Amino acid sequence: MTTNPAGPAADSPRYEIRLRGRLDPRWATWFDGMTLTTADDGTTALRGPVTDQAALHGLLQKVRDLGVPLLSVTPLDAEHPRTATT
Repeated sequence: MTTNPAGPAADSPRYEIRLRGRLDPRWATWFDGMTLTTADDGTTALRGPVTDQAALHGLLQKVRDLGVPLLSVTPLDAEHPRTATT
């Protein structure tokens, strides 16, 4: 299941935060515009733009506050780096 409420600008860096356990879709709005996807392996992935490092730390604090085990934090832009233009 995937849920994506409105959130940060699309040109912000994108991240995937993977959690152990399945979050109910009702939590999607609490995670600032991240897409919440549950997988068959019992994990949940939060994906989407994060405006800056402070916003990323805020998302991680929310994960901590829920008591859900954090599996990984992956910058998705590293997979498709932007090229500089002159």
